[in-house]
Amino acid sequence: MDRWVGKVAVVTGTSSGIGAAIAKDLTKAGMVVVGLARRVERTEALKEDLPESARDRLHAVKCDVSKEEDILKTFKWVEEKFGGVDVMINNAGISRQTDLLDAGNTEMLREVLDTNVMGLVLCSREAYQSMKKRSVDGHIIHINSIAGHKVLNFPKINIYNGSKHAVTAITETMMNELRNAGTKIKVTSISPGAVETEIIPESMRNGKYPMLEAEDVSEAVLYALGTHPRVQIQELTIRPVGEFF
Repeated sequence: MDRWVGKVAVVTGTSSGIGAAIAKDLTKAGMVVVGLARRVERTEALKEDLPESARDRLHAVKCDVSKEEDILKTFKWVEEKFGGVDVMINNAGISRQTDLLDAGNTEMLREVLDTNVMGLVLCSREAYQSMKKRSVDGHIIHINSIAGHKVLNFPKINIYNGSKHAVTAITETMMNELRNAGTKIKVTSISPGAVETEIIPESMRNGKYPMLEAEDVSEAVLYALGTHPRVQIQELTIRPVGEFF
């Protein structure tokens, strides 16, 4: 991680869970972290978990990644304040309790796709433009899911499966585009199994089923970032021991 010390990372969905863990770990590793969240006060509160010497490196910014205007405004602010982005962590993701064929569910389906797919693509686009402008060999990491590789037969999350399969395809497409453009920018998909976070129904949490902790996913992010510049990790899948999915 030494080559990232002092560099700028933008992390989406930092108000809780995986995003919060990633924001804290990258800050502790010496990076300047811009944590994006709708509940910005919860990202701001993460500073209490950091060493005092690191707190000034974490910057909480209110941003709804389902809204392009929020994304454009945020990346403009990052460029003006820090010069640009070196690492992009697309973590923000939501699920809505609906089946694909339920009546009157259009808004819920759109919310999931706007956040999990369009938000990820637009943040990656703006980060890439920043890296290209400054000739930076950066890294774009998508927090995907095992639902991006198999269809989980859980009631009421079916559009979530589709959104994560899209992330898998988008990762490879971006890798091809970055290669074709002659860059050395990396793109990685990290696909965890069940993680003890708010997106998991409460009835399944609290030790009832094998699950990863948010910190396990953050460690995978640190591993991917810490690889040699010649190493491209396209996909990294991590599961809890004994997982039944």
